[in-house]
Amino acid sequence: MSEHDNDFREVIDEEEDKNADVVEVTGDTTVDPSVADPNNDKKDDYEDICYICRRPESVAGKMIHIPNNICICNDCMQKTFDSMEGFGFGSGDNASLNNIDFSKMPNISMVNLSDLSDFMPNMPNSQRLKKKKKKEDKQEAPVLDIKNIPPPHKIKAELDEYVVGQEYAKKVMSVAVYNHYKRVATGTMDEIEIEKSNMLMIGPTGSGKTYLVKILARLLDVPLAITDATSLTEAGYIGDDIESVVSKLLAAADNDVEKAERGIIFIDEIDKLAKKKNTNQRDVSGESVQQGMLKLLEGAEVEVPVGASSKNAMVPMTIVDTKNILFICGGAFPDLDSIIKERLNKASSMGFMADLKDKYDKEENILMKATVEDLKNFGMIPEFLGRLPILFSLEALDEDMLVRILKEPKNAIIKQYQKLLELDEVKLEFTDEALHAIAKQAKQRELGARALRAIIEEFMLDIMYEIPKDDNIGKVIITEDYVTKKGGPKIVMRGAEANLIEG
Repeated sequence: MSEHDNDFREVIDEEEDKNADVVEVTGDTTVDPSVADPNNDKKDDYEDICYICRRPESVAGKMIHIPNNICICNDCMQKTFDSMEGFGFGSGDNASLNNIDFSKMPNISMVNLSDLSDFMPNMPNSQRLKKKKKKEDKQEAPVLDIKNIPPPHKIKAELDEYVVGQEYAKKVMSVAVYNHYKRVATGTMDEIEIEKSNMLMIGPTGSGKTYLVKILARLLDVPLAITDATSLTEAGYIGDDIESVVSKLLAAADNDVEKAERGIIFIDEIDKLAKKKNTNQRDVSGESVQQGMLKLLEGAEVEVPVGASSKNAMVPMTIVDTKNILFICGGAFPDLDSIIKERLNKASSMGFMADLKDKYDKEENILMKATVEDLKNFGMIPEFLGRLPILFSLEALDEDMLVRILKEPKNAIIKQYQKLLELDEVKLEFTDEALHAIAKQAKQRELGARALRAIIEEFMLDIMYEIPKDDNIGKVIITEDYVTKKGGPKIVMRGAEANLIEG
């Protein structure tokens, strides 16, 4: 260490002993953190961040606190002292801030620290990392106990309460999630490293891909980040960098790195990353993004921005290890059905036993027959598919499944409207014919379960508007004629349930 560095350390130690509450720039350079920050107790969970280099405390080391809640790392403070040498700061025995000749500094008579805090405002907690737990705390409370991981049949039973149908998909996801978190809890079994259980789900729009992942994350009580692959581009181009998907998970974990490293990332619209065909331009949002995601899926330490989706000089960075993060990718894969039909019809073109070429034209669940080869022909690269070993498809929703979705789940759409009218002390009922009429209209729109809410909103608008006007209404019955716009609902007045009045 140089003589100047020793002088710098002596100045800091000397000033810390004074414990002054209010400091001028010509006096002390540090104060007690509790004095500098009156809300220090609330911020103890977060790391300090240097205002100059934006590095967190875990990277830059212990911070120097100066008034107005400003933290500066030792490296930046040292550079500041070095730059002030030419203005009268000596390197001998008299080295001190008191000996700085500020008259030699052009246009500077006194540095106002309150102006400095205005120029560099306090960083919000959304851009600050949480402090890592000490080893003693980790031993007292393990990160994940294998005994507390619900078995596959309990995971599926929980999914059954919220998701109708999709028995195969729920079974596959339950086993994959259970095996993944056993891997996280144990690390190795007899020194055998267990690979990740990343998943790729294929299903038409509105079939419940995102909903299944949300229920899983809620059941396991782990952070979940849902991101869209359409905004991802290769590094250096306009759009979100690939590391932004990990940055969103870190934000969902309240900037707790250890908690984020055992979370779930769901990347929707993954089919939009397929290789572009018949183009001479650089594929910055297709194949190149698939290649860039390989290290994330397999497991690697990546540097991600905290509280932002892109890297820049004003955003702190941190290291996140993705080896224990479960990646689930999903997409509708339009036109994949034609690739599957082409493959299935290759061996059925000639002979007495040949199948008809239009055999699979009316097959709704043709995506259930998808293979890795079909996805390669669609435009997904083999290296990407190899890191998503679990491939499964969701069933298309038929009319009977849509009717069950309306009334069976815990938070079914009908139950939501019944609760809304119950707050007005009015009962709401739907006839079976009305439910099938709603499902039939939703099937025609080809939007899956998302169409149900839109259809109900249309005919419930007048009812939700008129009911608060009349306190005598006790029950409303939705009929098939009202859904198909051939008549009105049945209104039952209070105390006269036997007399039905046509609305």
